[in-house]
Amino acid sequence: MSDICHPYHVICKMCSKTFSDPRMLPCLHSFCYQCLHFELEKAEQSIQCPTCQTNVAIPVGGASTFPQNLHLTFEAEFSGYMSKFVSDGGMSCTFCVNGCTDPAVAFCCSCTKFLCKGGQESHKRAPQLSHHSIIGLDKVSAEQPTVLKRTEMYCSHPNHETKELDLYCNTCCNLICNNCIIDTHKDHDITPLCIIAEADRDDMNKTLQCAHEIASKLADAIVANERMTHQVETSKQEAELAIEHAFRQLMETLEERKKAMLLELNTVSLSKVTSLALQKEQFENIQQDIGHHPKMISHILQIYTDPEVVALRGLVPTELKAILEKVKNISLIPSQQSYLKFSVQAEPITEELSEVGEIVELSPSPHSSKLEIGSAVSVNTTWPISVETLSSNGERYPCGGLQVVAELRPKSCDGPVASGEVEDHGDGTYTITLTPQTAGPYKLLVTMDGQHVPNSPYNVKVKGDYTTLCDSQEDISINEPYGIAIHDSGDIYVVSGDDCIYVFDQVGQEKLVICGSGSLKGRFNRAIGIAIKRDVIYCADCGNHRIQKLSIGGKCICMFGKIGSGQGQFNEPWDVIVDSEERMIISDSGNNRIQVFNRDEGWLHTINGSGSGDQAFTDPRGLALDPEGNLHVAAYGSDAVKVFTPDGTFIRMYGDLMGPIGIAIDDKGYSFVSESRGNSLSIFDPKGIKIHTVGNLNSPFSVALDAKNGSVFISNFGSGQVLKYTY
Repeated sequence: MSDICHPYHVICKMCSKTFSDPRMLPCLHSFCYQCLHFELEKAEQSIQCPTCQTNVAIPVGGASTFPQNLHLTFEAEFSGYMSKFVSDGGMSCTFCVNGCTDPAVAFCCSCTKFLCKGGQESHKRAPQLSHHSIIGLDKVSAEQPTVLKRTEMYCSHPNHETKELDLYCNTCCNLICNNCIIDTHKDHDITPLCIIAEADRDDMNKTLQCAHEIASKLADAIVANERMTHQVETSKQEAELAIEHAFRQLMETLEERKKAMLLELNTVSLSKVTSLALQKEQFENIQQDIGHHPKMISHILQIYTDPEVVALRGLVPTELKAILEKVKNISLIPSQQSYLKFSVQAEPITEELSEVGEIVELSPSPHSSKLEIGSAVSVNTTWPISVETLSSNGERYPCGGLQVVAELRPKSCDGPVASGEVEDHGDGTYTITLTPQTAGPYKLLVTMDGQHVPNSPYNVKVKGDYTTLCDSQEDISINEPYGIAIHDSGDIYVVSGDDCIYVFDQVGQEKLVICGSGSLKGRFNRAIGIAIKRDVIYCADCGNHRIQKLSIGGKCICMFGKIGSGQGQFNEPWDVIVDSEERMIISDSGNNRIQVFNRDEGWLHTINGSGSGDQAFTDPRGLALDPEGNLHVAAYGSDAVKVFTPDGTFIRMYGDLMGPIGIAIDDKGYSFVSESRGNSLSIFDPKGIKIHTVGNLNSPFSVALDAKNGSVFISNFGSGQVLKYTY
């Protein structure tokens, strides 16, 4: 029979026949009820699934306990119909009840009946049949089988065979129809089938999703396992090379030592032998000098007479006596009493060599790893984080392959979680790149193989970009606020129209008032600009035409300047700033110029606003330095910001402004310019392009930045407030 008529998936693997009442095992494979029943009768405690070899315990109720696979039941039934249709070359109508023998032209998947033309038309006309799934038999062939999905199923109760299954009896765990409630399931716990199906589908979807997640994790685990296997094999090869190199060095060192010892032995031996040879030569020379004298004297003593002996008196013994006297002064003991021997304490060296080196197993220790998170960043800005893996003994772990995960989670639990991109450098170091999308306080979680690195999670603050400035969050009420300066501690210093300097803490609570009107030392007359550098307050005492330097507590250190247009003289100095070398830069507004002084109040040079062209300016007010050290001048009378080099060379101008009066620049070169006549704050990028405007101000004066806390302060002169904006 054709495999198309009997598809593989409707064939029971136990009997190799089309399924008959298929039942599903816990492993989700199905077999005929009778096949399972037969296998269970033979088995003692369990059977083995023929498909996956899973052991399945024998249930108490036998094969009937396994749930019926209704889908396969229909598939097998449909396969049988189609098999008969193809093998017989056609089918007669099985739908009409009047004994119709007309050839079937269609098949109803809902009724599981073959339809003649009349039956097909009846299905189209009858409302209760119009929703049935019908397929034309002209589309069914052995070469092109048709796959159908059954849309309805009917009750198995003999009296309810035409009733669709639409309920579930929780008491009996059976599918039933509405009539079953009255007949056989009265007072049972009944639930609409669609609700049960939806719950089961949800459970299946969750299980499937969990399975996919586990499968993904297992796939990652297998990859990690393979990577670690490769790492072990690679490290083994590297260790082998290291062992070969180390012992080669030891052998070379021993060989060099051997050569040195042999050379030393030869040197010592040669020295000894040479010394002995010289001594021997001396002995032989003396021996030669003595020569025949003893023999001659012996001969004389034996045969010479007394007269003959006396006749030789003084001649014969004299030379021999001289030689013998010489011998008395010479040691006849060998000059070198030596025995050369090689001495070495070989046993301790041998023991040490036998234990030289060790195989150290380095394992990554997330709890000992190092993380450099840097400072807080702004939204939409790339934030690199460096991670260095250490082993438990504090050594650098030299390999990559760990699963490093970084997440930036809002502290409020409301907002998107930013996941970091991790670059594995393969040497135990990683670079995490994060790009936060929203501003605010966050927790940075960094894990390695599921374990937190030291101090994770970290508390970090993500700053908003300047386009987020809109409404101020905190206001400080103060009469006629002019200049603002921020101390390193975060305290806020504000010059007011009543000739006082008010000091507020970060939450706006007043801490100190430096007060006094007049022209005496430490007194003010319409003070405007203020700057703080190394706990020294610099104040532009506009009405007194001078600059005052005060301690952080308000005591006057010194003052300089008087009204005039000469060097070191002022006409209503408006603002003062101090550079990194403590040079004071002062806007001499009444004289249309900028004057620069050294830390000892000595005049250095002047930037004149007179002349023509873009470099000219009138009524200079606020001053600020950019990261390159260039001077930005808020030229109130020119409605623009003029930029000069530190020595006064004009660079450029920017801004089509309305009374620029105050200016501040951040460490990236963004400038904040308050427009007194425009009642606004304009923000420019480092190229001088306006990126944002904060409106609805009232005659704003000074601008100050608190980069540490991401705040912008504006003295809103017309409303008597210092406004604080956070980005």
